[in-house]
Amino acid sequence: MNKTKIDISEYYIWIDQIKAKIHSTRTKIALSANSELLHLYWEIGKEIVAKQNKSGWGSKIIEKMAIDLKHEFPEIKGFSRRNIYAMRQWYLLYSQKFEILPQVVAQIPWGQNRLIISKTKNVNEALFYAQKTLKNSWSRDILEVHIEDKLYQRQGKAITNFDDTIPENQHNTVKNVLKDPYYFDFLGLENDALEKTIENELTKHITEFLLELGKGFAYVGNQYKIEISETDYYIDLLFYHLDLRCFVVVELKAGKFKPEYAGKLNFYLSAVDSILKKETDNPSIGILLCKKKDKIEAEYALRDLNKPLGISEYRLTESIPNDLRTKLPSIEDIENELIEKNRNIKTNKN
Repeated sequence: MNKTKIDISEYYIWIDQIKAKIHSTRTKIALSANSELLHLYWEIGKEIVAKQNKSGWGSKIIEKMAIDLKHEFPEIKGFSRRNIYAMRQWYLLYSQKFEILPQVVAQIPWGQNRLIISKTKNVNEALFYAQKTLKNSWSRDILEVHIEDKLYQRQGKAITNFDDTIPENQHNTVKNVLKDPYYFDFLGLENDALEKTIENELTKHITEFLLELGKGFAYVGNQYKIEISETDYYIDLLFYHLDLRCFVVVELKAGKFKPEYAGKLNFYLSAVDSILKKETDNPSIGILLCKKKDKIEAEYALRDLNKPLGISEYRLTESIPNDLRTKLPSIEDIENELIEKNRNIKTNKN
């Protein structure tokens, strides 16, 4: 049965042990600040959960801890009630899968760790963002952008033929380069925008476009000309991926996916491999971006192609749900409201 009252003598023995751990860790923090600090936070979170389970203490223990620890260590800012509560939640999340603090989690800053546990739904998703943060050196702001854009749910979701066209040991690496869908809302375009307009705006906003594509993409050019048998062809967007060591051909379509698009992109990949690819490069990869696609149709279109190719959708704007749209005020409603407010102001002045 849970106790409704804290045993004060038991508490003071326990809190003194916590203080001793903090004192002994301070020197180590100076040498290896982030890792040691996170291991300390892990131990505090672990102690809180263990003590609550054993003694039945509720959430008020965290408030009391915050007061006592801030009194003992006034120069340390990490012992607020909210931060101690975050330590507990952080431990609870990862202890579902790990007995000790995962190495990748210990190597990213506490601010990023707090953001991850506040925004993710399970330990696998949290680990995904921790690994990406460590690998790409994401700031807290960049990490938040990727979480809000649901990178975990989108990455590796494109329809591809990579299983048949790429060596088995590279499948997951290459698949994770692609997302589905891609979000181009930073362009400020409506959903009926033409291909050329979208392409031009993507090149104007190349920094945001590269951020959406992911780390490793280097921009080569748009409408990139290749000459084949005295005929000029133009690739919509051409990139080079620094980690995969290959060219990436991106074709953009404003409408629904059609099977013939895949054949044309396969043709472009053959040309790039023959004309641009060096001996040290890996085979080029194609990404076909469409506004909509039929899954079965896309899978059939890729089935017998010999070049690695993926098909993804893109979003220019997030459409407003019908049930929400009916609740939004019209321009006339807003104008009427402003007129009414002005009348009330004049009335009050008089």
